[in-house]
Amino acid sequence: MAIEMNFDGLVGPTHNYAGLSFGNVASLSNANQASNPKAAAKQGLQKAKALTELGLTQGILAPQERPFISQLKQLGFTGSEADILKQAYDYSPTLLAAYSSASCMWTANAATISPSADTADNKVHITPANLIEKLHRSIEFETTSRILKSTFVDENVFAHHDALPAHPFFGDEGAANHTRLCSEYDSKGVELFVYGREMTNPHRSFPKHFPARQTLEASQSIARLHQLTTDNTVFMQQNPDTIDQGVFHNDVISVGNRNVLFYHEQAFVDTERKFDEIRQKMGTEVHFIKVPTSEASIEDAVSSYLFNTQLVSLSDGMAIIAPKECEQTPAVKAYLDKLLTLDTPIKAVHYFDVKQSMQNGGGPACLRLRVALQQQELAGVNPNTILTNELYQSLDAWIEKHYRDSLTIKDLADPQLLVECRTALDELTQIMNLGSVYDFQR
Repeated sequence: MAIEMNFDGLVGPTHNYAGLSFGNVASLSNANQASNPKAAAKQGLQKAKALTELGLTQGILAPQERPFISQLKQLGFTGSEADILKQAYDYSPTLLAAYSSASCMWTANAATISPSADTADNKVHITPANLIEKLHRSIEFETTSRILKSTFVDENVFAHHDALPAHPFFGDEGAANHTRLCSEYDSKGVELFVYGREMTNPHRSFPKHFPARQTLEASQSIARLHQLTTDNTVFMQQNPDTIDQGVFHNDVISVGNRNVLFYHEQAFVDTERKFDEIRQKMGTEVHFIKVPTSEASIEDAVSSYLFNTQLVSLSDGMAIIAPKECEQTPAVKAYLDKLLTLDTPIKAVHYFDVKQSMQNGGGPACLRLRVALQQQELAGVNPNTILTNELYQSLDAWIEKHYRDSLTIKDLADPQLLVECRTALDELTQIMNLGSVYDFQR
C-alpha cells in the first residue's frame, strides 16, 4: 500500500518579517515587525509532530543557509563577511532581508512531485521550483535540489530534475499550484496544475494588480518532465480577480486530497467544464466541495487561510488541519462547523497555532510538501528525515539551543547571527545526515 507523506519545512534561524512578497497580504501587512524565530520553528515542529500522533507519516526538510553570503559577493559586496553584511544593509536593508529570508520554510513551493503510479517509468519524479517571481525565493532552488536529493536518496525509485529555466516564461511555484486527485494513493490519479497566466496567449485574462506567478507553460513543462500524459493531467486557470485580492497561489483558495477538492466558488476560470474533465479522467466519484462567497468571503478566506489548510486521510475519515485563525474568524468557523454536519468525506477539523508563519503569509499547507510513496519508495527516503519521537526531541533541543527569541531587520546585519546560523546548520547536518548541502560546507 502507498501512503501520502507530508514533508514540513523546518523554519530557519533568520525567520523575519520584511514584507518581501508583493501579492501576499499577510506578508505586506506585518512588514518590519519583530519576529520570533524560536517560536516559529517550534510551532511548525509541533504541528508536524501532532500529525504523527494522528497516525500519519511525517518528514522534515532542512532550512537553508542565511544570510546568503556567496550570492551577496556576486553583487559586488567585498571584504570580510562582517563588511559584506554591513555594506549590503547600508545599501538597502530590503536587499539584505531578501538574501536573509527564511522563506524556504514554505516547502509547498519547494518542488512539484509526481508519484510513481502516475508516471510512465513508474518512478517518483521531483522538480524543484525556480520561484523566479520573487528575489528572496529565486535564490533557493539550487540548495533545495541538494536537500531533496539528500532526502529522497534512492536513484532507483526517485528521478530528480533540474529546475525550469529562470525566465518569466517558465515561472514555477511548485506544489502550491499542483494538486493530485486519486481514488487511492497507489492508484493512477489525475494531476491538477493550476496556473495564473498563459505566456503564449497574451490576450487571455490575467491579474491587473498582483502578479500571476505560475505560468501554463511551466506547468506543461513539468508534466512532460514527469512523464505524465493527457489522460492524467488537467490544466486549469486561477481566477485573476482572486489573485488581485491576495490569492497569490492556488493553495490559498483550494486544497485537495484523494477524491476530494475543497475550493472557493471564485477560485477558478471555466470551473464546471474543467471539473467535468477531471471527472472523465478520474473515472471514479470525485467530491467537489464548494464554499460559497455568501458563507466565506475572499477576504475572510485569505485572512484566515481557510484553504491553506491540509486535507489528510485518517482512519476515521478525512480531516482539515487548520490554523487557529480559522477558529477565530466567525464566518469561517461557522462554515467549518456546518461542513462537519454535511454528508462529505471531511469528518473533522483540527486547529493549530502557526501564528509566526501566518503573520508572514504562510499557513499549514505552505509548510508542507506532499508525496505519495509506495513502501519500497519509503525505504529509499533518508531515515533521518522521517519524524520520530527521537528526532522531534533532537530538533526541539536544537532549536532551543540555537534560535533567537526576537529578530528585526536590523539584526540581519549582525555578523554573530551568521555565525549562529552556520553553527546550527552544521549541527543539523549531523542530526539529519544531510551531507554537504550548504554552500559554506562546499
